[in-house]
Amino acid sequence: MVLPHFRGCSGEINLAPRAYHSGDVDEIDWMLRECQKLHHGPVVAVGVSLGGNALMRWAGDKGAAAKHVVQGIAAISAPLDLTASGHAIDQGLNRHIYTRMFLKTMKPRALEKLAQYPGLFDGQALLNVQTLYEFDNVFTAPVHGYQNTDDYWARASAKPGLHHVRVPALALNACNDPFVPAWSLPKADEVGDWVTLWQPATGGHVGFPDGAFPAHVQAMPIAVIDWLQTHLE
Repeated sequence: MVLPHFRGCSGEINLAPRAYHSGDVDEIDWMLRECQKLHHGPVVAVGVSLGGNALMRWAGDKGAAAKHVVQGIAAISAPLDLTASGHAIDQGLNRHIYTRMFLKTMKPRALEKLAQYPGLFDGQALLNVQTLYEFDNVFTAPVHGYQNTDDYWARASAKPGLHHVRVPALALNACNDPFVPAWSLPKADEVGDWVTLWQPATGGHVGFPDGAFPAHVQAMPIAVIDWLQTHLE
């Protein structure tokens, strides 16, 4: 088993003038191919939350070529529609609790990157950021080649590409996830034959207490692993 981190998420700042983002398919591709080199048997991959969107986005982008790298993937509590999720996090109670918590760690990391590469983005504008939308507009979008937040959220979302997935893929989302509005979840006619949708009524964001799966901390991971094992060729 391998647990990869996006660059900058392992506790050590990366050296390149970039960080990570929700549609980082190049990073996902590199990670999976490295795993393929290390393991000569079947490879399956699971992405959680933002990583789940990036993984599913990679599968949609690669199409049939993904089967040469992995035999199955799963995305757990992934914000597959980044526009819907981004606005949900920035509103109401979410903004007062989660947005504030996220920005408390994201701002210092971005400023460390600015110290490495002066002029990479507008530092003063970053200090004034109050929402994730503003953060992505100042940092994530311009640093990673997007025009602005709207362009980033639209192009990095996995949902529009789910019809192009050609490897067994599980998308698990609770309908009461505070970050992922239920109305934004993909419907059966919005995905291809390779994508399975699990959308239990409860579970929150990577929680899945009793009602979604049996009340045991390992129940959801075991259910996902069992699904992946049944789809190995």
